[in-house]
Amino acid sequence: MILGFAVAAPVALIALWPHAPLAGLVVLALSHALLLYPTLRPNVQWLGPVITRFATSRREVWLTIDDGPADDTSALLDLFDASGVKATFFVKGRLAGQNGPVVEEILRRGHTVANHSHTHPSGSFWCSLPGRVAGEIDGCNRVLATITGAQPRWFRAPVGMKNPAVHPALARRGMRLIGWSARGFDGVRSNPDDVVRRILPNVTPGAILVLHQGLEHSLVVFERVIAEIQARGYAFVIPEDEQLRAG
Repeated sequence: MILGFAVAAPVALIALWPHAPLAGLVVLALSHALLLYPTLRPNVQWLGPVITRFATSRREVWLTIDDGPADDTSALLDLFDASGVKATFFVKGRLAGQNGPVVEEILRRGHTVANHSHTHPSGSFWCSLPGRVAGEIDGCNRVLATITGAQPRWFRAPVGMKNPAVHPALARRGMRLIGWSARGFDGVRSNPDDVVRRILPNVTPGAILVLHQGLEHSLVVFERVIAEIQARGYAFVIPEDEQLRAG
């Protein structure tokens, strides 16, 4: 319906222009807004399902990590081992291809890897045409399939911003779009206290947390977030596909 309205809006503008130009402009502006809002708001479901929670009756959360592999991956894995944490790394295909042994180590230690696009075009993915969207997904998929022997089943768009081409591309590949329930904006905030304060109010059973690796403050942020959440009686787990919920 949103795409149909976007196609019809210019026709309506032309039809209305001689008699009610303002009304025609309102229709056109509304059609653009209906496309931009779900594109720029990561967890909005208007363009298709976005997984934001998982079903559980226990005090469990899913920790997801964007933007690796990076220089701090080994230190993160040591922290997770020491803390009893399991997590999913949403990796960039280009970096994964350059660091295949690191990806293998992630898996060997009991974690999972997923697709975070091949080159992470954070400034333009949201407005990319279908061919580029497919190329970004497929490029990362090929790299991870070569390293792990299996195609990833989960995808997170760069900065979480999808567009109307993303869901059809994922559906053809049997993949699902993963959003989040809680984020600390650690990509733009370096103070661990600020990150913790943003995340904790949204920590409930089945919440999906997103943090970033590869930043100067990343390891300290992970240490603080894990400690605070475990102190509240929560475990960090990787859910099964059938547990994942949109909305």
